[in-house]
Parts: sequence; structure tokens; C-alpha cells
Amino acid sequence: MTLDATFWVTISFFIFLGILVYFKIPQKIKNILEQNISSIKDQIEEAEKLKEDAKNILAEHEKKISNSKNEVKELISKASDEAEKNVIRVNEEFHSMMENRKKSAEERIRQLKNQAEKDIKNASVKIALEAVEKLFKNSLDKSKLDKIYSSSIEETKLALKKKSS
Repeated sequence: MTLDATFWVTISFFIFLGILVYFKIPQKIKNILEQNISSIKDQIEEAEKLKEDAKNILAEHEKKISNSKNEVKELISKASDEAEKNVIRVNEEFHSMMENRKKSAEERIRQLKNQAEKDIKNASVKIALEAVEKLFKNSLDKSKLDKIYSSSIEETKLALKKKSS
């Protein structure tokens, strides 16, 4: 009796299935899948807890906003009553106070503008230095690069000192 290839493939398949069962591979796969399912369930529960916490926080903040709006309305009504009683006195104080605030705001804007210009200059110089450094690193050998880099750093420092003073 000659045995053909189909017979041996069938025998090999059953041996393979026997080995899988012997080493409990299906049970291990089942355990891994159950662990994954458990992990996903835990994550879902955690997400639901976080969702509830977020809802509670949202409710608290909405309540605070509502309270703040009521307080603002009360403050506005009190301020308008007070303004009606003290129109002349408050008007003069208001004009002088606004003038002072305007001057201080203009000064602060001027300071912020100067600071912003310095920051922009410093950032642009830094970017330019980095670009030049990369360019030199890619186009020159090490000794020339060190000399040029050192001299450019010193020139930049001097230029920055002149600009800042």
C-alpha cells in the first residue's frame, strides 16, 4: 500500500494539533485574550469615572460662572447708584485717574514694545548664528570653522552690546 502526500499532510496536521493541545496553546491564547478584555474593561471604567469627574467639575464651574454673573450684576447696580450720588466729585477724580492710567499704560506699552524688539533681535541673532554655524560646519574643515566661529561670536557680542546700550 502506497501512501500519498495527502495522507502524510493529514497525519502531520493531527500531530500539529496534538502538540498545540499538549502545550496548552489554546488555553494560553484564551488567557491572553481574557487579560486583554479585562484590561479594556478596566480602561472603560476608568474613562467613565473620569467622564463623571469632568461632568462634576463642569457643573461646579458653571455654578461659579452663574454666581459671578450675579455678583457682577450686583456690583454694576451698586456702582450706578453710587455714581448717581457722587457724579460731580467722581467725575473729576475719574478724569484725573484715567489720565494717570493712560500715561502708565502708554509707558507700559512702550516698555513692552522695547522688550519685544530686544527679544526679537536676540532671537533673530540666535537663529542667524545657528544657521551660519550649520553652514560653516557643512562647508569648512574643523580648524577654519573654529576660527570663524570664535570671531563671529565676538563680533556678535560686540554688536549686541552696541545695540542694547
